[in-house]
Parts: sequence; structure tokens; C-alpha cells
Amino acid sequence: MHPLVKLAQETIEMYVREGRMPEPPEELTPEMQRRAGSFVSLHAHGRLRGCIGTIEPAQDNLAKEVIRNAVSAATRDPRFPPVAPDELAELNIKVDVLTEPEPVQSLDELDPKRYGVIVQSKRSPRKRGLLLPDLEGVDTVEYQVEIARRKAWLDADEPVQLYRFRVERYT
Repeated sequence: MHPLVKLAQETIEMYVREGRMPEPPEELTPEMQRRAGSFVSLHAHGRLRGCIGTIEPAQDNLAKEVIRNAVSAATRDPRFPPVAPDELAELNIKVDVLTEPEPVQSLDELDPKRYGVIVQSKRSPRKRGLLLPDLEGVDTVEYQVEIARRKAWLDADEPVQLYRFRVERYT
């Protein structure tokens, strides 16, 4: 198990069982020391059970970022009730570490298998939606952008700036 996934798993177990968050490891791997946005995704029985993350880093290092996002994925995803202790053994956890988003000028620069996408309203830049890359059932750029628009509550005709990013996915 990758150290970031292990950290997410231990965090979720401690928070769900004891209601507290762990401290980051005393000795951080070089990867954990860097700053990056990250998403923690939970699946149970082959279905999404929670997914929360940050587009840009919000913490001092990736270890703290993963800890915070792991707790949020398990307890604050509005699509699901909080994870219960009896579900912990069923969870399959993924950690995606994002590269810095780069603007794109057209859909031709996107690929749903290779890049995640961010749509940001040109009228209201705080409204943005993100979709991670290489998700089951998301096979076209148009569908990827449509889902990201819905996540940002943007109408189909609202002008947007598109960004793409890659992820390092750990399972």
C-alpha cells in the first residue's frame, strides 16, 4: 500500500472510530513534504462512497492535505452519509495528487483518460467544477466537461475557462 493511501486509511479509521484526526508522520517522505492539491476517493462494493479534495494546496504539505481530505471524503461529502465504523473494512481508498492546472483554449487539448478538467465561470470565477481523469463511464471530452459544469452549477451556455491537469493516482 502506498504511504499516502495508508495515511488516508489510518486517518479515516481514527476519525470514524475516535472522532479525532492524526498528526502527520514525524518523518515525512519527500513526496509528503511537497505542496499539491489532492483528492481522496472512497469506494465500497465497486461504487463511489465519498470523494473530496482540493484543487490547489491548502495545507503546509501533502501529508496534511491528505489527512484533511480523507476526513472530508469520509464525513462531509454531501452526496453520502458519513462513513460508519462497520463500513471501514469495505472501503477501497484512492489518493490522487494533482499537477498544477493549466488553461486550455479548446476541447481538442483535453483527453478524459489522460487529463482531469476544471471548468470555471467567466462571470463568477468562484464557481468552478472539477472532474478527475480516467473515470469509468467518462469516455468523451464533452461528457467530462458536462459533468464538471453540473458540479459547478453552471448552465450549458455560460462562458467558461477550461483547465486541465494530470494526477498521480495511488491505490
